[in-house]
Amino acid sequence: MREIYLKISGRVQGVGFRRWTERQAQKIGDISGWVRNAEDGSVEIFMRGADEKIEQMVLSCYHGPLLARVDNVAFLPERTNFFLPPIEDGVFERI
Repeated sequence: MREIYLKISGRVQGVGFRRWTERQAQKIGDISGWVRNAEDGSVEIFMRGADEKIEQMVLSCYHGPLLARVDNVAFLPERTNFFLPPIEDGVFERI
């Protein structure tokens, strides 16, 4: 099992990125976590799953949905911000 916290920047808000992420996680399967818009215009994803599933999800985030333009995918340190919502096993949601 692997836990990843990503920050994706570019044109990622207002283009269906969160909905796309939720559907992508369901399509890949066995990924728990959440996606949310950040105040700085980026999208944050906190997820957990098997290594190969997480790797597949991360690779797909470099492209995003059709209308998105991903400029950067940053791997943030492990959950050092204890104000982040926890991951609920078996659930991937938009918050």
